Amino acid sequence: MKNYLTQSFLDHAQVEIPLICGPMYPCSNPELVAAVSEAGGLGVVQPISLVFVHGYAFREGIQKIRSLTKKPVGLNIMVEKGVGDFFRRAVDWLDVALDEGVRFFITSLGDPRWVVEKVKRAGGIVYHDVTERRFAEKAVAAGVDGLILVNKAAGGHAGSLPSNELLSIMQEFGLPLVAAGGISTALGFKEELDAGHAAVQMGTRFIATHECSAGDAYKQAIVDAKAQDIVMTEKLSGVPAAVINTPYVKRVGTDVNPIEKFLLKDRNLKHLARMAYSAASLFSLKRSITKDNPYENYFQAGRSVEGIDAVESVAAVMGRFRQAIGG
Repeated sequence: MKNYLTQSFLDHAQVEIPLICGPMYPCSNPELVAAVSEAGGLGVVQPISLVFVHGYAFREGIQKIRSLTKKPVGLNIMVEKGVGDFFRRAVDWLDVALDEGVRFFITSLGDPRWVVEKVKRAGGIVYHDVTERRFAEKAVAAGVDGLILVNKAAGGHAGSLPSNELLSIMQEFGLPLVAAGGISTALGFKEELDAGHAAVQMGTRFIATHECSAGDAYKQAIVDAKAQDIVMTEKLSGVPAAVINTPYVKRVGTDVNPIEKFLLKDRNLKHLARMAYSAASLFSLKRSITKDNPYENYFQAGRSVEGIDAVESVAAVMGRFRQAIGG
C-alpha cells in the first residue's frame, strides 16, 4: 500500500513506479532515459551528457527522447550561478525543456530558487539534491516540491551520511523524500519505501543495461564489482567521487598532490581549480563509454554494485521493481 508521500511523488512525476533513473554523466543516453520512462519510472535527462557526449543539439535530443516514449521524462539542472557560460546554457536548456513539455526537474549544486520560479510559472515540479540539512533548508526556502537524499553509498559525488540518518533528518520538512544511493535490488527498493521514502533514485543499476550506451568494459566492471570495490577519489573532479577501484585507479591513486589540494581549498582559487578539474573530468568520463582503452578510465559507480550480477534490459529490471510494490 502506498503512503501519501509516495502518492505525492507519483502525482508530481506522473509515473506508475516510484523510481527515478538518476541523471548521469556520461551515461544518460536518450535510449536509456526513454526506456525507463516507457517502463513506468522516470527517466531523467542529463544535458551535458546529451549534448557533449551523445552529440545532440539540446532540443533535438529532447525530441529524440520524445520520439521513443510519450511518457513523462525529467531534466537535471545544475543551478550554480557562478560558472559564466555554463549558467547561460543551463537557463537555455531549462527554457527549451519547458517549451518541449518537460515538467519535472531535478536541481543540484546551488540555490534552486531561479529554477523554481520559472518552473512554477509553467505548472511544473522541482526536486533538489541534498546531502545534509543546511542544503535542504535552502531548497525548502526556495519552494522545491521534494528532496532527493544523496547518501554515502551513491555513485559519483556521494553524500557523507547513511540513508536512514538522512531520512530521519529530513522528514520534518514534510516533503516527498527520494532515497538515492546503494539501491539496485527489488528488496532494497521496497525496504527504502517501507522506511518512509516516497521514491528511490538509481543510477548504477541502469548503467548495466542493454539500453545504456556505456562500453562493455564499464558494464562488466559493475557486474564484477562488490561494495568494497567502490572508493572515493579526488583525482576526477577535485572533490571526492565514488568510482570502481580498477587497476588504473590503484595505479594513479585517489588523492590529489599537496599543491592541488591547496588550490582546491584556497578561498580565492578553489572555484577556478574545481572548474579546471571538472573540464578535465568531462573528457576522462566521456572515454568510459567508449571501447578505446577501456581500462584507462574512471568508472563511476555506487555501492549498489553489490546487487548487480548481470547486464539486462531496462524492461526486465523495471519489471522486478514493479512487482516489488505489487504493481
